[in-house]
Amino acid sequence: MTRAIRVFVNAVPVDASEGATALECVRAWRADEAAAVVAGTRLITDSRGLPIAADSPASAGSIYRTVANRGRASDVT
Repeated sequence: MTRAIRVFVNAVPVDASEGATALECVRAWRADEAAAVVAGTRLITDSRGLPIAADSPASAGSIYRTVANRGRASDVT
């Protein structure tokens, strides 16, 4: 059985599976927002507002925000 972790996406608490990625956490919050990240129109940022890779591993207490992609996709590795 996979353990659940609590993360926050745009200030909303989300329960995700241990080992989930940032994108999977966003998808658990709102599938349409995750689709926008995949399409490149939105980015995921960390608690400091810095863009992160969608495949970054989540940990308990992670804070994510989604923002409009204003040409910063090349900043995310």
